[in-house]
Amino acid sequence: MRFRRLLPDPAEVELADQLAGVDFGAEALPGRPYVVVNFVASVDGRAAYHGRSGALGDEGDREVFHGLRTLADAILVGPGTLRTERYGRLAARPERRAEREARGLAPDPLAVVVTRSGQVPWDAPLLDDPSSTFICFTGTPVEPPEVAARVECIDLRPATFAGALAHLRSRHGVRSVLCEGGPTVTSAMLGEGVVDELWLTLSPHLVGGGNEPTVTAGAPLAELARLDVAWALERESFMFLRYRLR
Repeated sequence: MRFRRLLPDPAEVELADQLAGVDFGAEALPGRPYVVVNFVASVDGRAAYHGRSGALGDEGDREVFHGLRTLADAILVGPGTLRTERYGRLAARPERRAEREARGLAPDPLAVVVTRSGQVPWDAPLLDDPSSTFICFTGTPVEPPEVAARVECIDLRPATFAGALAHLRSRHGVRSVLCEGGPTVTSAMLGEGVVDELWLTLSPHLVGGGNEPTVTAGAPLAELARLDVAWALERESFMFLRYRLR
C-alpha cells in the first residue's frame, strides 16, 4: 500500500518499506521496554464515533494498525478497550505472524492488561484463543475463570504501569510494547513518564460534539509533554504522524 511521505523527505513510499527500518526493541531501556502508543482521532479531537474507534479509520489506518502489531513484543490495552473493541487473536493472519517471526519476534504478541480494580472482560474473544497469552496486572487478587488462552494474573501493588513494564522486561524479556489505549490508560502512562512514541492517525472527519473520548482522559500532566515529529505520511486525506516524546 502506497503513501505520500511529507516528512522527513518527500517521496511516494510503500508502507512495508517505511516500516522495514523500524526496530522498537533496539531502543529498549535496561529497566523497561520501549513504549509506543497508537491512536486514531478525528480532526475535532475525538478518538471514537458512536463508541468505536474503527469508524474513524480506513484501509490505510488499518494497515498501519496491523503493521505496528508486527513490530512489538507485547500489546497493552485497557480493560475497557478490550471489552468495547472485542479483541480477538492479536496476529490473526498467518502472513502477519510470518512477518513477526522474520523480525525475530514470537508469532503472537503477548496481550497485557493493567487493572487496579481487577475487573477483566473474561468473555473477550482473545481469551477464547488457545494461541494467545494474556498477562493481567491487578491491584487486587484475581482468580481467572477457565479460558482457552494462557493466562497469568500478577498481583502488583501498587498496580502501576511502570511496575508492570519493569516486570515484563525482567521476567518475560519484553523489549517493546505497543499500547492501543484507551484514553485513560494513555494519560496514566504519560503521567508515569513511560511513553516513548505516539503514532497518531488524523482522520479527515468531524465528529461534531457529543461525549466521545479524546486521545487522553484524566488528570492533566504537571507539565506539557513536548513531541518531535519523526515522520508524516498522507493517504486519501488521512495523516499518519509519528511523534517521539522528548
